Amino acid sequence: MTDAPLSNSPAADTTGAAAQPTMPGFRILAQYVRDLSFENPRAPDSLRIEGKPSIDMGVELNASGRPDGLFEVDLKLSIKASTEASPVFQVELLYGGLFQLQGVSDQDIEPMLLIECPRYLFPYAREIVARATADGGFYPPFMLDPIDFAGIYAARMQQAAQAPGAA
Repeated sequence: MTDAPLSNSPAADTTGAAAQPTMPGFRILAQYVRDLSFENPRAPDSLRIEGKPSIDMGVELNASGRPDGLFEVDLKLSIKASTEASPVFQVELLYGGLFQLQGVSDQDIEPMLLIECPRYLFPYAREIVARATADGGFYPPFMLDPIDFAGIYAARMQQAAQAPGAA
């Protein structure tokens, strides 16, 4: 087994061959909470409910380019827990990331921003939601199930494809 250079730069190429093109990928430059809201309107009574509350969850994704060539990706999670009698809690989180894409073709930029980037943001957003519900007095804390971002993207593309025909 031979040692391969860690970079595609000519300086790292010890064989003297021309540098290979950079592999497609991205770098996470920053992650941040843009907005967080937790409501526990019936506390402390909501902490003593019988059975499991019904959960209504929404996921929204948004990506935009910036003048400096970087991309912002926002993951919005909305979770409402309620019983037949009353609301239990509501969490809304807008979690963002700043990404730098490299070597990504134009047709792959959108899937990269709406599938791969949210996959990296999700575990951190999940932890914030769990911590907010735990701090709100709920034990065990609410843990989001994994999200299929590729499925969400495919559904969004299918919906967009059907929209012009309906118009």
